[in-house]
Amino acid sequence: MKIVIALAVALPDLLFPQARTREIIRHDNVTIDVIAEGRGPLIVMLPSLGRDSEEFDPAAARIAAAGFRVLRPQPRGYGRSTGPMEKLTLHDLAKDVAAVIERENSGSAILAGHAFGHFVAKMTAVDFPKLVRGVILIGAAQKRPDPEVQRSVAIATDPSQPEAERLKHLKIVFFAPGNDARLWLTGFHANVRASEIIARDSTPQKEYYAAGNVPLLDIQGENDPYKPPSARNELVEEFGAKRVSVVRIPHAAHAIIVEQPNAVADAVISWSRRVGP
Repeated sequence: MKIVIALAVALPDLLFPQARTREIIRHDNVTIDVIAEGRGPLIVMLPSLGRDSEEFDPAAARIAAAGFRVLRPQPRGYGRSTGPMEKLTLHDLAKDVAAVIERENSGSAILAGHAFGHFVAKMTAVDFPKLVRGVILIGAAQKRPDPEVQRSVAIATDPSQPEAERLKHLKIVFFAPGNDARLWLTGFHANVRASEIIARDSTPQKEYYAAGNVPLLDIQGENDPYKPPSARNELVEEFGAKRVSVVRIPHAAHAIIVEQPNAVADAVISWSRRVGP
């Protein structure tokens, strides 16, 4: 009888996973618009520089279907997310993520940050260690990026630059050969981008780089110039193989989350299942 009852309780979650919803979270003078879906251990996904988390749809749906609760807080300045945009640091953006996790009230979370999002994920792990049980870096830069790569990113992500010039640099950094770089000619929010650049540059790297002491997964695109062969194992070399796992995904560059969403999702799922509570 006890077994039958247990199955009856579990079946609704298995057969009817929680549908995608949107919720507004408020803390201090900040409002955060959060996309949520699925049931299970908590994974929070954070978007790239100047972009929103809508483009995580395919990966997020796949992760949720695998038995996870996936939250996607939209950045300040996008959609219904509002709050101060000037003189920010990564500490301010980490508070936004922490407020989302605390509001969910279901324990600590794994944070998965794409590109710029990985800075925020690391900072949250440092500032709120009780709320974070692991950090996933998706298309993260090496510790000391090539200035030419940085220059290409600055041009590619700036909507005020000529389209032809932007497309050239999107192909250099963001998209592997054969992948459609035109996908990212749109979707960069200038005010969000400017605010996030200030937050990143106003925060010393030493304050967030180690991400506290949580386990790390470094998901790299094989074609990402931000992670050349010389830097592929730099996190393992610095923090050890017991703490850091590395996954290399073929035919992907810095825009890996849209180039190979299924491969990214599968790497997130596999690793997250191994990380303890």
